Amino acid sequence: MYKTIAEYDDFIVVDKAAGVNFHDEGDIGSGLFSLVKKQLQSPNKNAELYPVHRLDKMTSGLVIFAKTLACAQTFGQLFNNHDIEKYYLAIGDKKPSKKQGLIKGDMAKSRRGMFKLLRSMENPAITQFFSFSIPNKQRLYLLKPHSGKTHQLRVALASIGAPIVGDPLYYTTSQADRGYLHAFTLKFNYLGENFEFISLPSKGDFYLSAQVNEQLLALKKPWQLNWPRL
Repeated sequence: MYKTIAEYDDFIVVDKAAGVNFHDEGDIGSGLFSLVKKQLQSPNKNAELYPVHRLDKMTSGLVIFAKTLACAQTFGQLFNNHDIEKYYLAIGDKKPSKKQGLIKGDMAKSRRGMFKLLRSMENPAITQFFSFSIPNKQRLYLLKPHSGKTHQLRVALASIGAPIVGDPLYYTTSQADRGYLHAFTLKFNYLGENFEFISLPSKGDFYLSAQVNEQLLALKKPWQLNWPRL
């Protein structure tokens, strides 16, 4: 379901598995939030937990939870001010209309719980990205969102003709063992201390190939890349 990456007095960072919902799903089972809270309460029944951001069910990777209300408020400000650098990995198997750059536009609800990217720029979703050729005629995408819209990265890649492999909403004809979107790294300053976290994908045949792993190791500090201009 998840593994603990790091734990501090104020917050905990976990690595969520693909296919795990953030919240409980009734008879299906407990969500990530409940599972992490249960872990914290096993030695301390009074332990609290506060969500400060979320991942879609299909998305694996790094998630932060605050352990105090003050910490949750601080992280809320960091996320609202875009002071937390987030980098994601995705895999697509269609030729994109562009291989790197900026994807920007307002988002609007579409059908069946989907969203679509618009050409208007009133309150746009903003995503920078690079892509790299990998085996099986696929491309590996390194994505840096500058906003936190629902389905933002999934919609961004679909908008350039490169929906994410295994995405049950935006690529329904795709056959894959998982949805290939992964929260790869986090970088931020919390109360004067710098933090960097990295999570290499641990599941997914396409992620685990030798050539993709070699590429991922070269991307372990993505903030050092020369990103396209906003």
